[in-house]
Amino acid sequence: MIGRLSGRLAAKSPPQVLLDVNGVGYELDVPMSTFYNLPALGEPAQLLTHLVVREDAQLLYGFLTEAERATFRELVKISGVGPRTALAILSGLSVAELAAAVSRQDSARLVKVPGIGKKTAERLLLELKGKLGADLPLAAGAVALSDAQADITQALQALGYNEREAQAAIKALPPDIGVSDGIKQALKALNR
Repeated sequence: MIGRLSGRLAAKSPPQVLLDVNGVGYELDVPMSTFYNLPALGEPAQLLTHLVVREDAQLLYGFLTEAERATFRELVKISGVGPRTALAILSGLSVAELAAAVSRQDSARLVKVPGIGKKTAERLLLELKGKLGADLPLAAGAVALSDAQADITQALQALGYNEREAQAAIKALPPDIGVSDGIKQALKALNR
């Protein structure tokens, strides 16, 4: 089992990266949350990995944090959720947002992720109940976001800001702010 790879980032093409480890290039599929936080090409990088062995392929998935990898592993255990769907979920929601949605049993939040329908969202909520949230270590500094804060974060990421920048902008906003006002204020803060 390959648990972690350290090397130089040789190529980035969403959702795949090529990590050069002492002359051997490893292709890894990564969630967009990891992709946006990777260093520039040629820079050193370290990724936690999950290896999937199928009859026709051996696929390697990479993650920056243990929380992302642990969540990915919980997701692929669910019937009907394969690695591609798990990556889509982690690309559309941070670990903290997913844990908050599961604890609130908020299927509407999961349905916003491309490729997740109502039935799949309900199955995810049922299967993940008690497995995410307090039991799962959150990424450093991550906190559960309100729906408005999550929508503002998603809007900022759609505009090209990475998750770290979006989270920093959210922290400066009042907790009860509306989505449109929050986006405006966050953009002002980011453009300073």
